[in-house]
Amino acid sequence: MATSDFTAPPSGEPGYDLVRLPARHQTPFQAVARRIAFAVALVVFVALVVRLGRDGYVDITGDPISFGDAMYYASVTVTTTGYGDITAVSSGARMATIFLITPARILFLILVVGTTVEVLTDQSRRELLTKRWRQQVKNHYVICGFGATGHSAAADLISRGVEPAEIVAVDVNVDVVAKASEEGYVIVQGDASHRSVLRQAAIERAKAVIVAPNRDDTAVLVTLTAREMNPNAHIVAGVKEQENMHLFLQGGANEVIDATAAVGRMLGLGTYAPGAVRVLDDLLDAGRGLELVEVECDGTVPEGSMLVAVVREGRRQPIAKVDESSLKPGDRLVVLRETRQPN
Repeated sequence: MATSDFTAPPSGEPGYDLVRLPARHQTPFQAVARRIAFAVALVVFVALVVRLGRDGYVDITGDPISFGDAMYYASVTVTTTGYGDITAVSSGARMATIFLITPARILFLILVVGTTVEVLTDQSRRELLTKRWRQQVKNHYVICGFGATGHSAAADLISRGVEPAEIVAVDVNVDVVAKASEEGYVIVQGDASHRSVLRQAAIERAKAVIVAPNRDDTAVLVTLTAREMNPNAHIVAGVKEQENMHLFLQGGANEVIDATAAVGRMLGLGTYAPGAVRVLDDLLDAGRGLELVEVECDGTVPEGSMLVAVVREGRRQPIAKVDESSLKPGDRLVVLRETRQPN
């Protein structure tokens, strides 16, 4: 997966064409080729009708109706050119023209006109779909920076039950955008530090924002912009230099992940406790084995789960001082449990 650091700003004022909704991929050439194939099939169909009923047709040259003549007649008929040098004279040929050739002619014109209209209105159609999506979308997840880190974050969300269509990826890298679109994500191509780009991602109604570019300075700017546009979103940011963590917290991030330190701790742990590393890796891989989840307190610890921590009013309570009888409504319980397999 390619990475992006948001170094290239979008050209011009962003519009709806920056947003790519999930759709079956088809190039303009494939669309035109398919319609041409249908049109050719209709011409051949009409030619076969004329060839099989050749006794009911006359050619002004007086020669018998060959298959080439039938193809010629079919082509000038469906295109409404109609030179008149081959004419239906029998009742059967005229009935075939009415019930077979005429509908084929109409369908041929629909195909030709439809291709032209589709080419002319494709941009408007995409703008209307995007506008409708922006009006309806809410409680979605916006990932700013869809490189290796952002893509992994999206994969984790999906493993926890989030649908790909609920994830909006923002990136300037063309290859990243194309790949993410193929995987079913909604894509906004542009610099996430620009308000106009985040507005295209409907940031003001997002449930959560993941900030994962490759540079801390860019990530801080994205965090500040996202928090200003959505005061209620849960913002999680990745930081590469520990000395910058306070900037993210001051900028409005709810959680800041020190990616470099986390990897370093894993490497250190692996030198003397490889089994613990495997357990941690299992915990981080949602959807199988053990999982660490946060649930709302209903007065008891969920059955089959082990209480790891209690978060009360945003602060972790010492586990030694908290037992099941002291749990309060509004507490958030961090528990360890086996992954629940679907029925």
